[in-house]
Amino acid sequence: MSFGGFNDNQNPGPMADINVTPMVDVMLVLLVIFIISAPLFTHAVKLDLPTASSAPAPEKPETVTVAIDAAGKLYWNDQAVDSAALEARLATAATQQPQPELQLRADKSTRYEIIAEVMSAAQSAGLSKLGFVTEPKKK
Repeated sequence: MSFGGFNDNQNPGPMADINVTPMVDVMLVLLVIFIISAPLFTHAVKLDLPTASSAPAPEKPETVTVAIDAAGKLYWNDQAVDSAALEARLATAATQQPQPELQLRADKSTRYEIIAEVMSAAQSAGLSKLGFVTEPKKK
């Protein structure tokens, strides 16, 4: 509450304005307290943290692409091969550590019989990772 001011003759009642001086005083006191006490909160705590060792990350296996065109011709990583050479390469790839992933790409009009023969050859060679590569539909 305020007690008077200039031109008291016009408005004889109490003033309704808020006096912010006490609030500013309190805020300044709090600011000084925080400035003084802030360095006290920055002490370090000594911790004896455990150490850990991890195994090296496993190396990523290579990817082998086997493609089959519409005529049934086989390609090993874009190099033309016959079925006997394909079986030999599949056997060699199965002995590698880590085993490579076999990605099978086939033309849309390739007979399923040829695809099944390649899949069977990969399984009999001992390859366990086989994936099919397709193209997304065009909108």
